[in-house]
Amino acid sequence: MQLNHAAPDFSLFNTEKKKITLSELKGKNVVLLFFPLAFTSTCTAELCSMRDNLATYNGLNAEVFGISVDSLFSLGKFKEEQKLNFDLLSDFNKTASKDYKTIYDTFVCEMRGVSKRSAFVIDKKGILKYIEVLENAGEIPNFDAILRVLKDIK
Repeated sequence: MQLNHAAPDFSLFNTEKKKITLSELKGKNVVLLFFPLAFTSTCTAELCSMRDNLATYNGLNAEVFGISVDSLFSLGKFKEEQKLNFDLLSDFNKTASKDYKTIYDTFVCEMRGVSKRSAFVIDKKGILKYIEVLENAGEIPNFDAILRVLKDIK
């Protein structure tokens, strides 16, 4: 997977049990935020930061999605508790995480197949314009860099 190449397509369910397919979002810029696990401190901070700044992303014609390997049911509870104003998608079967090469072999407590914290910006034509995959789950993506890329491709 490389910058300026086509983003891997996927179809995942959101917390309302609606299937979201990346290729059907052409015409909009897309921000994908893969995160390890709902209800953990860094994931909560990351997604609440996005919630609080969502108007800025929407103003740049960007649709934001949080993606984790949690079930859509636990993601629904997490979204409700944190009052998140964007879709969370369940990659329970780990297909998107594998396609985006953002999956731990082994995470804390010997959990296997957890998504790495990462961010991807995909332009209106489905081309990857930003890739950030963090090995350290305690770090948060560079939101300033994501906004710069979105402004450039707006």
